[in-house]
Amino acid sequence: MTDNLAVTPLLPGDWNGVRAIYQEGIQTQQATFETSVPSWEEWDASKRPECRLALRKRGELIGWAALSPVSQRDVYRGVAEVSIYIAQAERGHGYGGLLLTALVKEADEAGIWTLQASIFPENEASLDLFRSCGFRLVGVRERIARHYSRWRDTYLIERRSDIIK
Repeated sequence: MTDNLAVTPLLPGDWNGVRAIYQEGIQTQQATFETSVPSWEEWDASKRPECRLALRKRGELIGWAALSPVSQRDVYRGVAEVSIYIAQAERGHGYGGLLLTALVKEADEAGIWTLQASIFPENEASLDLFRSCGFRLVGVRERIARHYSRWRDTYLIERRSDIIK
């Protein structure tokens, strides 16, 4: 890989780096409705145990991706919500595409047939990233939540597996 990049499993010992990158995303007010980083225990409990990836540059964590179940119902076992974050200093270099492509492959191997994400319409970089990895717009959720005292819309996007039919 270029720039000495490697996609590796995300480990509990990566939490400090995950937390710092997540905090940067929260501070943009364009990456998530979260307003503070959860504890490791909360974060860990909310994510699927598989498909947790770290993007490392020369060994240093510069990005992470993970999946959350959308429901505990068995019929939705193959549907997951994507979280992906790149460190602020590393954005704009195409690293998100590398990480999201790896996540899609891992999801296919884990039997996940639908990946979905909710993205703010103003977050054009994320929308472009997801489109480049085969995600499509499902719909617009208008005024879905109040975020920092203002109504926010989200685009609901999804990708259906090419190998799980």
